[in-house]
Amino acid sequence: MLSSLDAEALERRLRDTVRGEVRFDDGSRALYATDASNYRQVPIGAVIPRDADDVIATVAACRAFRAPVLSRGGGTSLCGQCCNVAVVMDFSKCMNRVLEIDPAARTARVQPGVVLDELRDQAARHGLTFAPDPATHDHNTLGGMIGNNSCGPHSVMGGETMHNVIELDVLTYDGLRLTLGATDDVAFERLRAGGGRSAQIATGLKQLAERYAPLIREKFPDIPRRVSGYNLPALLPEKGFDLAKALVGSEGTCVVILEAKLRLLPNPRARTLLVLGYDSVYEAGDHVVEVMRAGPIALEGLDDRLIEDMKHTHLHIDYVGLLPEGKGWLLVEFGGDTREEADAKAQALMDRLKQVDKPPTMKRVDDPVQEAHLWKVRESGLGATAHVPNAPVTWEGWEDSSVPPERLGEYLRALRKLFDQYGYGCDLYGHFGQGCVHTRIDFDLETQPGIDKFRRFLHDAAKLVTSLGGSISGEHGDGQSKAELLPIMYGPELVRAFEEFKALWDPDNLMNPGKVVHPYRADQHLRLGTGYRPLPVATRMFFADDQGDFGRTVLRCVGVGECRKREGTMCPSYKATLEERHSTRGRAHLLFEMLNGEREQGVLKRGWQDEAVKEALELCLSCKACKHECPVKVDMAAYKAEFLSHYHEHHPRPLAARVFGFIDRCCALAELAPGVVNAVSQHEPWAGLIRRGVGIAPQRRLPAFARRSFRAGFEWRRDDGPGVRGEVLLWPDTFNDHFHPEVAHAAVRVLRHAGFAVRLPRRRLCCGRPLYEFGYLDAARAYLRRVLQALDGELRAGTPIVVLEPACLSVFKEELPMMLPRDEQARRLRSQSFLLSDFLQQSAPDLALAPLQRPALVHLHCHHKSVLGSEAELALLKKTGLELHQPDTGCCGMAGSFGFEARKYEVSMRCAERVLLPAVRGMAPEALVIADGYSCREQIVQATGRPVHHLAEVLGMALPCSGGEAAPAAAP
Repeated sequence: MLSSLDAEALERRLRDTVRGEVRFDDGSRALYATDASNYRQVPIGAVIPRDADDVIATVAACRAFRAPVLSRGGGTSLCGQCCNVAVVMDFSKCMNRVLEIDPAARTARVQPGVVLDELRDQAARHGLTFAPDPATHDHNTLGGMIGNNSCGPHSVMGGETMHNVIELDVLTYDGLRLTLGATDDVAFERLRAGGGRSAQIATGLKQLAERYAPLIREKFPDIPRRVSGYNLPALLPEKGFDLAKALVGSEGTCVVILEAKLRLLPNPRARTLLVLGYDSVYEAGDHVVEVMRAGPIALEGLDDRLIEDMKHTHLHIDYVGLLPEGKGWLLVEFGGDTREEADAKAQALMDRLKQVDKPPTMKRVDDPVQEAHLWKVRESGLGATAHVPNAPVTWEGWEDSSVPPERLGEYLRALRKLFDQYGYGCDLYGHFGQGCVHTRIDFDLETQPGIDKFRRFLHDAAKLVTSLGGSISGEHGDGQSKAELLPIMYGPELVRAFEEFKALWDPDNLMNPGKVVHPYRADQHLRLGTGYRPLPVATRMFFADDQGDFGRTVLRCVGVGECRKREGTMCPSYKATLEERHSTRGRAHLLFEMLNGEREQGVLKRGWQDEAVKEALELCLSCKACKHECPVKVDMAAYKAEFLSHYHEHHPRPLAARVFGFIDRCCALAELAPGVVNAVSQHEPWAGLIRRGVGIAPQRRLPAFARRSFRAGFEWRRDDGPGVRGEVLLWPDTFNDHFHPEVAHAAVRVLRHAGFAVRLPRRRLCCGRPLYEFGYLDAARAYLRRVLQALDGELRAGTPIVVLEPACLSVFKEELPMMLPRDEQARRLRSQSFLLSDFLQQSAPDLALAPLQRPALVHLHCHHKSVLGSEAELALLKKTGLELHQPDTGCCGMAGSFGFEARKYEVSMRCAERVLLPAVRGMAPEALVIADGYSCREQIVQATGRPVHHLAEVLGMALPCSGGEAAPAAAP
């Protein structure tokens, strides 16, 4: 059927009738070809609807061409629900608002694309919350949660999403718009009397419920977590014949959700976490029912294998030590109106558990920071297990089964036995309070024998879980990976009931077909499969975590979408645009498609020369936050540099790349006559001509060169003695050397005050940081070799090297081992180089500083947060007596040359205006603004006019002899 579909005509119809964005290009189709599952299906095209009218127009156009339709929210589905050969409607960019919160009625009205945490934040202002909270709560959407019937740890408190849906505004494929909820006899008669499709649907559902009622009551397991199959129990009279709840969990196979009315619950004002340690995860499972009697609002479990994998992947390893002794743990959270009430509930359980024959180890956590860290340990399941060094990649597929909680220990033992029979290794964790078990398994999804074994395992696992009265899915739904198992769980008659249910809503089977009913097999449309054969490439950078295999590198992204979260630094371009292609995940998916373009149904055929990949990577700010915040440590900054190095083998670089990439050479030339250069660059019309010629945004002011560089000034006043504590080498980076020498001079004063003799490299050097932004990797490697050659003596002598610019130090910590992976001098440089703050904290912990006693806003450079760590910086600033304010400013948006380039200026300013610039403007006039990154300071100064200080300058103010004043800035 689809082979005869006229996609070009459909695209034209959509462009004529939809006000939102219509995308049928290969890049967009590749972007939406997969989700967070094992599956891949290239869509017909994508639509970004602005509003409900756009959705109605989109479905109407698809109906005219008999094109399937797929609704998509955050794209975090683990079972293949969010990929299909269909027109994908992405609701997350535009239809993403909380429309209303009624505190008195404890309800909310939302659009399908709103992120769960946005609703929870707004509800929290009224003391309310939405109870279901999956691990993806900071980036999943309510539409997706309704489609999946999502749960989360606090479903213990408020049930599944289904229990919290009051009303749905929906659209059927044939254009019928309905508002659905609980349907009493009067409401049903009104629907029936109205005639037409609405009467047909209501009457058909009533008849279906009556016909299958005995089987529904018999076969649907009465357990806390049952997310498999359609929610037919909601149609029973004792459940209120609730058509909205019946549609929850239908995975977009029946209707499109336009709006939802949701139940809110009181949000506990105080919470207490109790951690229990057992000899194994099996004993932990045995005690779940006993713990649940204490009335917790969440009860999670994890095993020792997860902890070991966290250590191997270096994921939150500092937090693991907070766990009490054991090899299996339960995290038990209690809520109350006061901390005392929550603590009392926890203490009562502890007192009771002390009386059992073999009590667990116990730890009640009173520190909110430690509580957050322990929850991070539990939430780290996916990140810790997906890509363990020197171990096979693990996959979903049997990742959310559930059983009656009283049989959890029995199920965990039997499940481990089944894993052992198949030779699979995996960790066990999950929502133990409701009997739900999560895991990722080292399936072989590339060879036919491995795929056959995978499918046999699924069938055996389904038989196991159903024999214990459980469900094949307790959270993630059926999609494609589990739908073929529904007959094992429910039997053929109820599967026919599911088919009838879908046919009443979608008689043509064009709403997300092949999922839940009439399903594709679990081994069809695999993202890998036997056709997986990524393009072999020789990379310029060495990706050590993936043994130098770039094909494995682009598999690192598992699609969970953490890069789409609202908080933190990752991913600034997505935060600015809300575009999937500008998220870390979107870029990773495009790189995967690029390497697999020659496979069957491959989309991106041009390899390293593909424009869709380049366009997506161009707005990557190389903040490196994904390397730190992504649970599987995707390193998009490195992928971007690698891609551009290959792309520009056949495409010339623009002038901006040559100017900004080799800015050190431009600065060296300018130093010959800085006054003349400034006379031109700081005045019109010459400044405008430079901006236009280079491609700099007209809104930007060109930075002025210092009258005397730092190196020149340092040589002029060389007066170091031997140094009480020893000698350090100060790295004069290009930007502080030529534009802000006062920063480097302040560092010299501070280091001398601390008792160190300060030396500089004997020749002018550059780390080459800007080169990576434009893919100049061969030149970058030459720069690093020049550095190692020039510093040969200092490196062999073990002389510490103090670096003032975080972006420069991150080259030595991150890029250097990727560019020169087997060079011992490179290893020495990496270990001997420090930020000023780290060096002083380690080598001069008794540094005397006078109190400054004023407020200060601290903005850390992205690389400082993501690569280098901020503990020493903040500790030193606290020693100065400053009243520190550190809002979640994310990325400043300047990112070296990024914010100067005309075509990137708008995104740059959106990044800055999100949190940083409003926070700066809100500070009192006497407050200090502190930022170590040159580009961060430049962004703030150009946008607000506020002076910004480097840590070295702040410490210089705090020296006992300074009187709290900064040294004057160097004159341009």
